[in-house]
Amino acid sequence: MKDPKIIDIGVPPGSEGEPNRPEFFVPLSSRGVPRWLVLALGVLSFLHILNPTMGIIELIPDNLPIIGNLDEGVAFLLIMYAVRELVDQKSEN
Repeated sequence: MKDPKIIDIGVPPGSEGEPNRPEFFVPLSSRGVPRWLVLALGVLSFLHILNPTMGIIELIPDNLPIIGNLDEGVAFLLIMYAVRELVDQKSEN
């Protein structure tokens, strides 16, 4: 019988028994999207985040309840994918 005071926290990180975990931000270039397109969308998203009320890029008006901030959320995701592309490019060199 196990001691109830001992809590099993699993296998320590880096050990051989650690299960493979999926990556959240897999580079989009590995899925067939051109790297230049991902970086260009990342730059446009960064400009949108710096000035979200700019009428040219504002896709969904922010005054709509709940869905008004979805374009900013997508912009942050595109920035994360662009950063992942840059990190992946640096690790290949």
